[in-house]
Amino acid sequence: MMESVGVYGFCGCTAKSKMKCDSRREATASETAPTSAYSSPARSLGDTGITPLSPSHIANDADPNVSEQQTFLVVVAIDFGTTSSGYAYSFTKEPECIHVMRRSHNLCLSLVSGGWEGGDPGVSNQKTPTTILLTPERKFHSFGYAARDFYHDLDPNEAKQWLYLEKFKMKLHTTGDLTMDTDLTAANGKKVKALEIFVYALQYFKEQALKELSDQAGSEFENSDVRWVITVPAIWKQPAKQFMRQAAYQAGLASPENSEQLIIALEPEAASIYCRKLRLYQMIELSSKAAVNGYSSSDTVGAGFAQAKEHIRRNRQSRTFLVENVIGEIWSELEEGDKYVVVDSGGGTVDLTVHQIWLPEGHLKELYKATGGPYGSLGVDYEFEKLLCKIFGEDFIEQFKIKRPAAWVDLTIAFESRKRAAAPDRTNPLNITLPFSFIDYYKKFRGHSVEHALRKSNVDFVKWSSQGMLRMSPDAMNALFKPTIDSIIEHLRDLFQKPEVSTVKFLFLVGGFAEAPLLQQAVQAAFGDKCRIIIPQDVGLTILKGAVLFGLDPAVIKVRRSPLTYGVGVLNRYVEGKHPPEKLLVKDGTRWCTDVFDKFISADQSVALGELVKRSYTPAKPSQLVIVINIYSSERDSVSFITDPGVKKCGTLRLDLTGTSGAAVPARREIQTLMQFGDTEIKATAVDIATSRSVKVGIDFLNY
Repeated sequence: MMESVGVYGFCGCTAKSKMKCDSRREATASETAPTSAYSSPARSLGDTGITPLSPSHIANDADPNVSEQQTFLVVVAIDFGTTSSGYAYSFTKEPECIHVMRRSHNLCLSLVSGGWEGGDPGVSNQKTPTTILLTPERKFHSFGYAARDFYHDLDPNEAKQWLYLEKFKMKLHTTGDLTMDTDLTAANGKKVKALEIFVYALQYFKEQALKELSDQAGSEFENSDVRWVITVPAIWKQPAKQFMRQAAYQAGLASPENSEQLIIALEPEAASIYCRKLRLYQMIELSSKAAVNGYSSSDTVGAGFAQAKEHIRRNRQSRTFLVENVIGEIWSELEEGDKYVVVDSGGGTVDLTVHQIWLPEGHLKELYKATGGPYGSLGVDYEFEKLLCKIFGEDFIEQFKIKRPAAWVDLTIAFESRKRAAAPDRTNPLNITLPFSFIDYYKKFRGHSVEHALRKSNVDFVKWSSQGMLRMSPDAMNALFKPTIDSIIEHLRDLFQKPEVSTVKFLFLVGGFAEAPLLQQAVQAAFGDKCRIIIPQDVGLTILKGAVLFGLDPAVIKVRRSPLTYGVGVLNRYVEGKHPPEKLLVKDGTRWCTDVFDKFISADQSVALGELVKRSYTPAKPSQLVIVINIYSSERDSVSFITDPGVKKCGTLRLDLTGTSGAAVPARREIQTLMQFGDTEIKATAVDIATSRSVKVGIDFLNY
């Protein structure tokens, strides 16, 4: 049986202080009778025989055992959105051409005009709704429009047996204790594993993309030829990012053995990468700072955007976008050290990222850690549901959703199309069609009509139309937007108070919700005098196209900010008067302080791409083949012990050295661990110095 060992035995010194660190001496941390009754995490780990050698911090160091990067024929990016999703790709030999997914019959049969100006939601930006349908036997049936349309056409009694899910991505952000067993709830109230749904969805996009690539190439396209990029919100914590990666592995996009084939891209970063390529004719400027593209500050918010949408509509048949190999005009105005904000306002979340320009290559440096929250367009949907509960009663709405799930979906679709017609200067009412089954079921449930409910509700700004519609005044619709938009503006105001953000030149407003004129007006009114506010014309595709560019050149983001403080628990020499008595552990006459938080990196610390934190240590027994390191995180910078408030165990690092025991190893076997923080995910490598064996390891934020 292989032996495993915990990490208690590291010391917390830096390279500069390592010569003075007493804990470099041989420090096996085997348990002895504690000197107090205090129950320490260290004492529950069993035999933790680890001896530190030479801990150090190395910036921009390279692991000599890592082979050259694999080359791919094509980069395929999947923008897995809360409300709509899509993919785009670019061949590495033609990086200036980005192709957006074709409109196959599996995606949508009726792609006509639409988008935020009305019509079928999600159409104008060439993506498909993030909706999935499973059969009563829980097998994958369809995705996107096909799933929605099939579910809509089912008999109401039959629909209760099918599992229809939409807007399920937010579960990964809102679940505090996310695991591989986390459940989602389908429209009929039945539970299904979240992992299963994400795997089905990613498999769908994989099959669609490979089929399109094969058709275009005239021969079967192999998955091994593809580098995949999946976008996630920057504010997602590590468990959610790992969950998405694990789902991608199970969907067959990549494997743990070939993890470089899959890149997890942060949505606002992808948008930032695309925005640096923008030409004048590809953008709308909202701010009063200057006139761009022929629009002055006296133009209304909607005028420029309407013209942009008309431009997109005329070019809708083209799925290929040319990205010129130049820096756009707006970008060329930026100088070394200039700052800008990317506001990614999507369906579920709003992500705020601050970048700074590094010249001469124009690389990007994250200046302030990503912030944001659940302030996406879903907030408007929740306000509409609250309004329905106020009019018809929460008990009825909950029952209707369970008893008539397909009709509830119809109602949300009807609201979505009218939501997109909301505008600051709108004067005529917005009519929302109520499904017949809503009207019928309400009469059976309450014993009186929908019209009667509206009269009794005292909701003055919503009336009943004889055509079977709810008639909302523009003010009523605008009121549904207000809480979400207020949250976005408040969050931006807080961000602009930070010293690092006070002198930004540009604010790029991207994401699907950025198309909403009400949000545009609010951002313009609040920040138009502080910086220039830019919206890309094809704003719904900004992240998708930027993700393709990121896959082609992942090194474009040179510096990021760590969202959390990371470290491990260690034993250090006990210092009387400095360390708490309850942390004292005596081993072979040596007094140790347990539970010391050995910091790898601090929250909001700048981390360069490829920057490594290196720890060298030795197992107490050379025969030990599996070493287990428990990793902790905190939102706070000042952490002393792993038992401090707010410190959470966020994963386990397993160093598996199986297969190296046959080689001659010295008595003090040196294991070098390199943890890389500068990428969008935390990666680690272990090197057995005696055999030069390099073992890749993944930090596990889900299974511990």
